[in-house]
Amino acid sequence: MVKKTDKKGARVNDIITREYTINLHKRLIGGTFRKRAPRAITAVRNFAQKTMGTSDVRVDQKLNKFLWSKGVKNVPYRVRVRLSRKRNDDEDAKEKLFTLCTLVEVDTFKGVGTVIVQD
Repeated sequence: MVKKTDKKGARVNDIITREYTINLHKRLIGGTFRKRAPRAITAVRNFAQKTMGTSDVRVDQKLNKFLWSKGVKNVPYRVRVRLSRKRNDDEDAKEKLFTLCTLVEVDTFKGVGTVIVQD
């Protein structure tokens, strides 16, 4: 039997920044209107956890304001997000790394894919 290699351990240890476009429309269909904006924030958190491999995800204030900008019911269909995996400086933190989600303002979402950002 082939031995599985642990890719997550090697992947999680490095600090990296990427830009993604999250399609919120497909993640929010079929829910109660009054819960759409809170669910959008939860969807962004879940996306960041899945892609960056950290359970500690922090949402920036500008991103939060953008998601709530059209009210609780009319959440924007898409959002461009910069996900940065950073070191946690707290001594009593459970994890060594956390993910910071910030808003990237774009005119159009056409033709923009995942981009690795050099800091």
